[in-house]
Amino acid sequence: MSLLEIENLAIALPAGADRPFAVENVTFSLHKGEILCIVGESGSGKSMSANAVMGLLPEGVTPAEGRIMFHGRDILHLSEENRRDIRGKSISMIFQEPLSALNPLMRVGAQICEVFEAHNLLTPQERMRRAVELLTEVGLPEPEKAVRAYPFQLSGGQRQRVMIAMALALEPEILIADEPTTALDVTTQAQILSLIEDLRRKHEMAVIFITHDFGVVADIADRVIVMQTGEIVEQGPAEDVLLRPTHPYTRSLIAAIPGMKERPPEAEGKAGSQESPVILSVNGLNKTFSTGGGLFKQARVVHAVNDLTFDLHLGETIGIVGESGSGKSTAGRCIIRLIDPDCGTVRLSDVELTKLSGQSLRMARSKAQMIFQDPFSSLNPRARIGRILTEGPIAHGVPRVQAMERARELLSLVGLDPSAVDRFPHEFSGGQRQRIGIARALALDPDVIIADEAVSALDVSIQAQVLDLLADLKARLNLSMLFVTHDLRVAAQICDRIMVMRRGEVVEMGPTAQVLGQPNHEYTRSLLAAIPGRHHEQAMRLAVASE
Repeated sequence: MSLLEIENLAIALPAGADRPFAVENVTFSLHKGEILCIVGESGSGKSMSANAVMGLLPEGVTPAEGRIMFHGRDILHLSEENRRDIRGKSISMIFQEPLSALNPLMRVGAQICEVFEAHNLLTPQERMRRAVELLTEVGLPEPEKAVRAYPFQLSGGQRQRVMIAMALALEPEILIADEPTTALDVTTQAQILSLIEDLRRKHEMAVIFITHDFGVVADIADRVIVMQTGEIVEQGPAEDVLLRPTHPYTRSLIAAIPGMKERPPEAEGKAGSQESPVILSVNGLNKTFSTGGGLFKQARVVHAVNDLTFDLHLGETIGIVGESGSGKSTAGRCIIRLIDPDCGTVRLSDVELTKLSGQSLRMARSKAQMIFQDPFSSLNPRARIGRILTEGPIAHGVPRVQAMERARELLSLVGLDPSAVDRFPHEFSGGQRQRIGIARALALDPDVIIADEAVSALDVSIQAQVLDLLADLKARLNLSMLFVTHDLRVAAQICDRIMVMRRGEVVEMGPTAQVLGQPNHEYTRSLLAAIPGRHHEQAMRLAVASE
């Protein structure tokens, strides 16, 4: 018998929305002890379906039809009091971004204790003791100290473990995990997936795992549901959906997974050739940060970048890969002087950036521009796109009319309508905002682009489009690029050479095929081993190719 039954669920959107329903005709079941993965792009309705189960739909969004049956009761028709009794106690949820889901002003232990307090369970002493036990179970180091930490004092992976501990506090029958590994580095992602699998077996929970990554699905799913624009287009056992997909949309998602296959020879061209001119030369770059100590560590000096030395050639893309905290993003910011390095030299063409300041630095830095990870936070929400794209050129003396005309050209170049100059960032999807971020980086006609995790939070199909766009722009404009990423699958698609960083140091560097195909360093091998779905990738690609 099914533990959870969703029958013909339809969720209505407010009047004026792009479509009348967020989800429509959604029917599926969940069995005890299984992991059911719901896959789809942003806007497919996968998270909305889960929020309906939890009773956490946004204001103005309401269930219009259908039933959600749990132990013989329709959750949709329960009183708020009865629904609160189920929420957390019988059905719990892990959210995508733990930093925003956790209260930044409350210690971790107090937030876990709140779960027991909300259901009038245990004494205050017992609650805190149980909080320590839960943090121990999810593998957080020094749990007795962790309960006294604030969320900002923990890493992304540690915060996600806290969220899992909170979700497990009342030993629920169903755990809903909404994109819990998105934007985590591959080793942390692998740890979280392994933890969820272990806890599923230990507690005999059923898990609804929401994701856009078929690599993750291949590693953990028993059954799979594929959603597109609010409807289920395919569902079945994981092996059937992954290896024998029947719907074109499913096949397109699988085909869009970044693969570890070698780049074709024609993709290399002259990029990466040691005969090409050096456009960027970094020598002996160092950056240290002094920490004030905390619950887990004594005050110390952290070598974020340690003696970084390399040359970037004209038309080449170098990937800088590593886990969170490896120093890769700090290296990019030091090179472009968003952070001042402690020592070392950065030469862009014939200009020594580390010796410049003020107006001379601003003028020279126009030739090296950055694409940031989160375009929504890096774009001024109160400024129209035209202003965002013209601010840089106008500051460098380009007449306003000419700058606006160039802005329209750039929007066309990145695949957007030129009329977008009159719109605001919130009116665009995540992939469209990233295209705007790319257009802004191109506005000053740079020689070098530094892309800092530019596709890490995007759906696989949007990610593939942005990677294709970057490759096309690089070829057309003869750009050189530093591509910062934690995803070696992405690096394999676009990079000519790869630099692997660990704790501020480069542990391995070489041509992409060599580093990924025959890694010399144990750390590189561990990153490759942690890639989700890697062992299933070839079979999935063959299944799609055979259609």
